[in-house]
Amino acid sequence: MQYLLDTNICVFFFRNKYGIADVLRTKGVENCSVSEITVAELRYGAENSSNPQKQHQLLDTFLQRIAVIPITDSIRTYAVEKARLKKAGTPIHDEFDLLIGASAMHYGLTLVTDNMKDFKHLAGIKVENWIKR
Repeated sequence: MQYLLDTNICVFFFRNKYGIADVLRTKGVENCSVSEITVAELRYGAENSSNPQKQHQLLDTFLQRIAVIPITDSIRTYAVEKARLKKAGTPIHDEFDLLIGASAMHYGLTLVTDNMKDFKHLAGIKVENWIKR
């Protein structure tokens, strides 16, 4: 694995926007993963949609093809970064984003996101934006 897909990238994939499906084919889905946090956010989105059953089925199909990485091993990275950012006066207020970013850092993955600003203060994180507007 090389890439950790942020939730917004997955949402764009499901909405068939910005050519994300093509980029995934090019990069290789076997080189991509999602965090358990992203799965939780996507499950909430499916449940909150106008057709939850259909959205959960689409998500289930997606999750059969992509690796899901656990957050447990990256919790210490999360704690270290959260404390460092607070002391530096640049805290990340979205706990889910911080957990996703810490997971990318812990596992040595490049985080793929359209929210570059949300992760710019994390120490040593590798970030890419596959969105071409």
